[in-house]
Amino acid sequence: MRPRLLAHLAAPMFLLIFFAGCQSVAPPQPKLMQDEVPAAERDWQHVLAERLPLYGHRNWIVIADSAYPAQSRDGIETIVTNADYFTVLETVLNGLNQTQHVKPIVYEDAELKYVSPQDAPQVSTFRDRLANILGNRVVQVTPHEEVIAKLDKAGETFRILILKTNLTIPYTSVFLQLDCAYWNADSEKRVRDAMK
Repeated sequence: MRPRLLAHLAAPMFLLIFFAGCQSVAPPQPKLMQDEVPAAERDWQHVLAERLPLYGHRNWIVIADSAYPAQSRDGIETIVTNADYFTVLETVLNGLNQTQHVKPIVYEDAELKYVSPQDAPQVSTFRDRLANILGNRVVQVTPHEEVIAKLDKAGETFRILILKTNLTIPYTSVFLQLDCAYWNADSEKRVRDAMK
């Protein structure tokens, strides 16, 4: 009787040990390539350094306040920097200054001029500091919704990088449409005229 009882108990015990062993061994997970790691998990300055040589004419970089929306176009990449607005803006402008292939066309929200210190106590200080950083650059002052529409349209074909900062003042985003640094509208017109 005892050998039979042991045989009956041994079979279920073997199956239990076998299946428990199978479940504890997980297949190795493939390592993600650098390009597959979500950009938000990488340092924003590293991402910017990768994008600047890659970007060219018609790409955009946006330095945004913290309430800037996540747009749904596939070509629009949004990174939450958790960084100071002016630090991000100066880093981007300095990076662009060091490139030889692109220069920014600067857009600013038209609404910023009309934001009251009563509604946003730091707005006057912000406007002064922004003007100082932008210096003598030509700034296109455009209603916010029009600039968003430009980005949405550009995102159909070209890549856009949005760097969200920790700033909590509305209508403070700066939009940088990249243009060719070694070519201008007059040169392009001469080419087009010669082609006629």
